[in-house]
Amino acid sequence: MENAIRVKDVTKIYRLYDRPSDRLKESLSLTRKNYHKDFYALKGVSFDVGKGESVGIIGTNGSGKSTILKIITGVLTPSGGEVAVNGRISALLELGAGFNMEYTGIENVYMNGTMMGYSRADMDKKLPEILEFADIGDFVYQPVKSYSSGMFVRLAFALAINVDPEILIVDEALSVGDIFFQAKCYRRMDELRAGGTTILMVTHDMSSVLKYCDRTVLLNNGTKVAEGKPGEMVDLYKKILAGQYDQLTEMISERERSNTAGALSGAGKPEGEGSGAAAKEAGSSAGNIREHSGELMRDSMTVNPSVNEYGNGRAEIYDFGVLDKDGRLTNLVLKGETFTIKERIRFKGHVEAPIFTYTFRDKKGNDLTGTNTMFENAKVDSADAGDEYEVAFSQRMDLQGGEYLLSMSCTGFEQGELVVYHRLYDILNFTVISNKNTVGVYDMNSVVDVRKK
Repeated sequence: MENAIRVKDVTKIYRLYDRPSDRLKESLSLTRKNYHKDFYALKGVSFDVGKGESVGIIGTNGSGKSTILKIITGVLTPSGGEVAVNGRISALLELGAGFNMEYTGIENVYMNGTMMGYSRADMDKKLPEILEFADIGDFVYQPVKSYSSGMFVRLAFALAINVDPEILIVDEALSVGDIFFQAKCYRRMDELRAGGTTILMVTHDMSSVLKYCDRTVLLNNGTKVAEGKPGEMVDLYKKILAGQYDQLTEMISERERSNTAGALSGAGKPEGEGSGAAAKEAGSSAGNIREHSGELMRDSMTVNPSVNEYGNGRAEIYDFGVLDKDGRLTNLVLKGETFTIKERIRFKGHVEAPIFTYTFRDKKGNDLTGTNTMFENAKVDSADAGDEYEVAFSQRMDLQGGEYLLSMSCTGFEQGELVVYHRLYDILNFTVISNKNTVGVYDMNSVVDVRKK
């Protein structure tokens, strides 16, 4: 496949100074004394993007994602390495960054079109489509300084995505405008992809990665961790978010060994004996919590530092975690997959009939769903001081894609009154990744049959 973009050993170094005066001292120093510290935003990053391919770049904040896009588009110059681009680029980095606030919307469209290499005649043909997409009415004849932020990004996005790009570069830009405009943007993305446009995108939205990307590059702290199928890279990304970098490197090493072994000896082997089975087994075993080592699950989770907790102290939820279908601790779960919420409770006094619970809430504090051992008719024996219980709730994730908060508690009834022994409100943040959201809070999982008669 012919490359549209080639990134080879790219490094970007920034000089950091403790004080503004240190920059002047260094420039005037006759001995060439350094007053700065080198910060590596990128360290020897390499990858290729083939023509017509859709590639995503994912990673935590500060991993170098936006930096590499700015180098590819020529906004930044690399400190080392090479970048080769074969095609006309339309970039959605900082929407409207090239706009003149004193010019009208129409004037900015023509000015930016000229900067992209289009003639005025070319832009005359494209203008109706751009204005229809932006849908900001007569405001296109007003200076953009009078626009609302929504109108501004609508025009900027409409311009960037409707100039027939050979290469479209997107940096967190698909979340602009209202839900109707976002839907229009996604439809246009589908059209571009179907038409053979090369797409390189940076996003924190894992559902977009799974839906739009043929391949994904995972960055962390300025280095490339791995690249491969979107599902595999999202799985590795979850390990970084959970702070399990040692397990991550172990999984990657095993994955590379398995791929090498498969390439050398996998030909002709029955399914299940080659590298795929080995990688799956390695991924599962590397990620599992070591149940008997005394290691706490909560240490591998993103925990609320200012959690609201209360209770009478006769029980303590001392450990907890969320595990994906392969038994790996994570704060991200794919919609439709099975996951497990696990709680460990230590009792400090007698409790006749403990009840263990969990609840999902949205960011506004609304209870969305949850259950407990009483609702589920689970048999729970009485507990005495020193007893420890472990409870696991396993279920399919049918909540829509989005951000949620998880609460859990140990309660019970005494003389007909509810008693809270220990309750943890919003102890964990939780992300559901979905490439198909329906109406409302959860998915009805409908099976649709349409027939023309």
